[in-house]
Amino acid sequence: MVAILENFPKIKQTFNLTPSLMEQIIDYTNGATDDFLEVSRKPTKELSAKDRIFILKNFFMANPSTMIEPYQRYNELYLKRGRRAGTDYLTRIEKLFSIEEIRDIVVLFNLSWVDPYFREKNEKIKNLFIKGKKFTEEDKLVLLDETAKIVSSVLDIHKKFQDKGQIEVTTTPFYHPILPLIIDTNIARVGMPHVFMPKTRFQYPQDAQIHIDKGVELYKNVFGKNPNGMWPSEGSVSPAIVPMVAKHGIKWIATDEEILFKTLVNTNPVYDVLYKPYTINIGGSKVNIVFRDHELSDLIGFVYNKMHPEDAANDFIRRLYEIKNSASDTNNGNHSETGLVSIILDGENCWEYYKNDGLDFLNTLYSKLSNEEKNGLITTTVSEYLDKFPPNEETELKDIFPGSWINGNFGIWLGHPEDNQAWDYLNTTRKFLASKTPKDNIPKNIQDAWNEIYIAEGSDWNWWYGSDHSSMNDTEFDQLFRSHLINVYKLLNEKVPDNLYLSIKKRWDTAKFINPIDFIKPKIDGKVSNYFEWHNAGFYDIVHSGGGGAMHQTDTCLKAIYWGFDESNLYFRLDCAYPYPEDTKLKIIFLKPDNKKFIELDPNNNTASFNTAKLESFMAGKGGIIEFSLPFAQIGTKTGDSIEFIATAEQKDIELERWPGSFSITLKHPDKYFSEEYWSA
Repeated sequence: MVAILENFPKIKQTFNLTPSLMEQIIDYTNGATDDFLEVSRKPTKELSAKDRIFILKNFFMANPSTMIEPYQRYNELYLKRGRRAGTDYLTRIEKLFSIEEIRDIVVLFNLSWVDPYFREKNEKIKNLFIKGKKFTEEDKLVLLDETAKIVSSVLDIHKKFQDKGQIEVTTTPFYHPILPLIIDTNIARVGMPHVFMPKTRFQYPQDAQIHIDKGVELYKNVFGKNPNGMWPSEGSVSPAIVPMVAKHGIKWIATDEEILFKTLVNTNPVYDVLYKPYTINIGGSKVNIVFRDHELSDLIGFVYNKMHPEDAANDFIRRLYEIKNSASDTNNGNHSETGLVSIILDGENCWEYYKNDGLDFLNTLYSKLSNEEKNGLITTTVSEYLDKFPPNEETELKDIFPGSWINGNFGIWLGHPEDNQAWDYLNTTRKFLASKTPKDNIPKNIQDAWNEIYIAEGSDWNWWYGSDHSSMNDTEFDQLFRSHLINVYKLLNEKVPDNLYLSIKKRWDTAKFINPIDFIKPKIDGKVSNYFEWHNAGFYDIVHSGGGGAMHQTDTCLKAIYWGFDESNLYFRLDCAYPYPEDTKLKIIFLKPDNKKFIELDPNNNTASFNTAKLESFMAGKGGIIEFSLPFAQIGTKTGDSIEFIATAEQKDIELERWPGSFSITLKHPDKYFSEEYWSA
């Protein structure tokens, strides 16, 4: 993303590099390795059966539609392996792959993660893409050597563009902790008064300060200057972090617009309050803060990948003009106030879902924005804007609502039994280490043990604990988190508590479902309008469920079922094969409270009914997304009542599919405190 700015000198941007990522880049530059690299470099004919199974399991870890299917040979090998990646299954099929096929998988996997910019600029890598298959051992080593050079250039490229003033590079507390929770887990109760808390209160502001100190120190070593800005991990803020950040001369931090609206409580229209910087003043400690435009950020992160680059770029610019015109309207056409639209998103997450890794979209957007300066749309770094238009007394905040950029609270990282268990394990281990730490002349092994604690305080461990997020690497994340705590005891030559050898993450049976975790209010329009619309809903993955039986059915009409609710309505989303199969009707059949009640959907005619009466809130979209809602009053339930349902696909009154196949999806009619009390259930 930085390198392509060479072609767009008018485009200015701000990039955040997490210190733990910078540390890894430095380590790899100095020769660090890992399981993936080691098995990649090993001569293919010398690979053990275990190595080959590892490759078959992990070397298709890429978005299929954009990173596998476009490449004929890679897709061919992916289809041969199949979508299943269980160890038992892979053990059976491993022998079906020749040495040449395994080598091609290794090369194509590593190639798939090389950005298109470098595929064009690096002749050796470009030639390997052209070759496409039947790679040699020499080809493989050339690729690995060239990608190592790219990795080693990352920090230098960022420094080069920052030094010439085109970008600003910011930092984060070192191991990406949720600072407010490290300072005091009880802060979570502000946004979630009824949240289920860990057994022990975690309260170590000194650790939060160390993460900030270490992050600033590494930044200075890499970039030769103090950082102007800091992105608090996951946009997590609270009043207590302000003096800690201000101590290092950090000029600004950033978070989500929802935090601003919760801080101000009674807000004017969005354009009156959002598109300007603020200053937080906590007891004389001050730091500037900007708040991101949630919608614009999510459009890039989750929506524009589905659109043609030209259409996406035009839509983005159109929305910027709407903001600009709305702002001038409130000032009676006076353009003297220069607004700041902050578009902030995870830079590493979205591009694999774009065709060509987002390069087409970025080139199109940057080209258009480069020509919009004359019309008043100017890209800028945050520090550059603050130098020209600093906040004034009218935008000084004496408080800040504690929360993150996800739902404006800390529910992702605390409240679920798995999250809380992780906090308790961390707290117990930290207290043990503190009891063994002398006040002066701390030996090397204890210093190393403290670093293990700081790593375990990182936010991403609890991202994967609980039912709100899951991946094929859940087991590895769980093992890694516990290994850092185990290392504390081993470094001190002490007995490791038995519980640290037991998994925190419960094995999610793929035939089960994930429950709703918060109220939702989706727009019933037959499409996913934004990422968070169904983010907190319940979810049943039909494609990967195995169907609850012995056969693994993949060619199904229904692909996934989502459900959720607010206080009054039950919402459903069905992801289906598209075009919708002819003469096929879908049903939601209620087993409770009354197994005679059902919703019948005809997606091809865009009609729906509940017990033969027309269902008003329904839409079958032109992409296989069906959305509808039903008031609880029509179902006939009250708070606390159980609801059970299954979904079927029928053709001419013959049931073709039933999901789930061997059980039902269950939920309870929620009360108004569901969003706060969920984790205590």
